[in-house]
Amino acid sequence: MRKAKDPKKPAKITVGGQAVLDGVMMQAPDRIAIAVRRGDGKVALRSRPIRKLSDKYPFLGWPVIRGVANFAQMLVSGVKTLSESADMAGFQAEEPSALEKKAAKLLRRKPEDVMMAFAVILAVILAVGLFFMLPTGIESLVKRKIENRYALNAIGAAIRLTLFLAYVYFVSKLKDIKRVFRYHGAEHKSVFCFEAGLPLTVENARGFSSLHPRCGTSFLVIVMVISFFVFALLGTNSANVFLRVGSRLLLLPLVAGISYEALKWLGRARENRLVRALKWPGLMAQKLTTAEPDDSMIEVALIALKAALGLPDPLPRALDPDAPPDGPEAAEADPVGEARD
Repeated sequence: MRKAKDPKKPAKITVGGQAVLDGVMMQAPDRIAIAVRRGDGKVALRSRPIRKLSDKYPFLGWPVIRGVANFAQMLVSGVKTLSESADMAGFQAEEPSALEKKAAKLLRRKPEDVMMAFAVILAVILAVGLFFMLPTGIESLVKRKIENRYALNAIGAAIRLTLFLAYVYFVSKLKDIKRVFRYHGAEHKSVFCFEAGLPLTVENARGFSSLHPRCGTSFLVIVMVISFFVFALLGTNSANVFLRVGSRLLLLPLVAGISYEALKWLGRARENRLVRALKWPGLMAQKLTTAEPDDSMIEVALIALKAALGLPDPLPRALDPDAPPDGPEAAEADPVGEARD
């Protein structure tokens, strides 16, 4: 018999985030916030309410299907968040190309929105081409000598995982990306601090690990593993490269949906040897995509987290670029003392 939920006990809130340019994006169930450290040391903060697609279309909240919906939403919001963070940090915005401007005119959309859509489409094409189409093409060549479908798919999975880890490794060597990965570590420490029920302070967050089981890196590693089983069981074993690639592309949504459910389960499962073993590959891959942050980075992540949770005054006055000056000038700068959002 299932134990009834205590109506007085508040529901557990799940929070997550994303490292951005010189900052962190945090997302709670009903609000998203981006905090970015500017060149002058101040912190720019933006937050807004969000609504899940499953609130409007309930079927998108069903198991497996919700993984596909969340993955698609993550791609779009991820690119948009990176662009917004660059604007907040004061970086020069990229000018839309002539093609993007023409497309915007035909679609009656803003050129910036079309540019964003092109970026998402290009990212998907490159990811699918590199991590799925290329390994599948190699499988077709190898099939001439290896007939066993499981051995053949195991080779494809190994190539897929190797390409992914090699890509992340070389990207991690770029100077700007190294800084983003340190903010990635700050994001994880802040989430751990919240999940532990501790006050959201730099001192409390500092001691937590920079590796989190619900990280997007772990999700991608799970995708690589789940794809082996799904492709081996449901994908065609034809040597025809077009049939082989086509079947894998059709099965990708199923792979993403199952992987999402596996990630959620690992995030809430009680610790034991099996759970630790299943988490281990993803956590090890995170050593390439996270780095130890300094206190100023953790501070930014906590500001974003507090804003996403709707806590009062998430941005300290000393870090607020829009705060009126202290001292004698304050009365002149803000004579009526208006409340600011």
